Amino acid sequence: MVPTDQNDQADQSGPARGGTAPRDTATVRLGSLSLPARLTIALGIGGLAVFAAWHAFAAFLFVAPSNTITKDHGPAIRGYIYPEFEQNWKLFAPNPLQRNVAVEVRAELTDPADGSIETTDWMDLTAIDVAHIRHQPLPSHTAQNELRRAWDFYVSSHDEDGAPRGLRGELSEQYVNRIALLRLSENLGYDLDTVERIQLRSATTRVPAPAWSEENIDTTTGYQELEWRTVRAEDLPGGGNTQ
Repeated sequence: MVPTDQNDQADQSGPARGGTAPRDTATVRLGSLSLPARLTIALGIGGLAVFAAWHAFAAFLFVAPSNTITKDHGPAIRGYIYPEFEQNWKLFAPNPLQRNVAVEVRAELTDPADGSIETTDWMDLTAIDVAHIRHQPLPSHTAQNELRRAWDFYVSSHDEDGAPRGLRGELSEQYVNRIALLRLSENLGYDLDTVERIQLRSATTRVPAPAWSEENIDTTTGYQELEWRTVRAEDLPGGGNTQ
């Protein structure tokens, strides 16, 4: 007879008498957890479910037509949605966005040496925001929406002749010009003490048709220039309230 190795016998017969079977530590059943641990997991899952339901409900109410709930609780809903979770239908029918709008600025600068005035070239403020967004997994809300929303605010509060519609129109002018001044200082490195006047304009370009479409779209950029605006002390960062 061929002798059998004792180790082989131990392998075939399972664990030694009095020993314990090896435990798979990677597999932990919920039932093996303590009661506090199970309660913590249940509360966490329940809290996430409640938050997901509230978020979906609030987003629905935000884009839904005016109703009793939005009339009674509109401020609470808007306070939750703005600014991170803002919703709109511009991506979908019937009016998807079909154009790119860039906001540009130029400035008149005073030379401290001789007091002469120099006018800069047009500078694309929207391109600065796009550069801050591109390749950023979590871009800032300022880069995504501040300038864009300010320009939308300006356009919606002015008539076709560029005249402001009441106080909102005047506030929109102050707002968009202050943003432009901040960008001139923080992003473009200009000394605001030398800036005498600034001028804004929009550059609108229609999105070209896809390659498979036979539609002929004019992609020529159109410009809308605003009037020159004199920079006042209250327009500068920390300059106080505009009268």
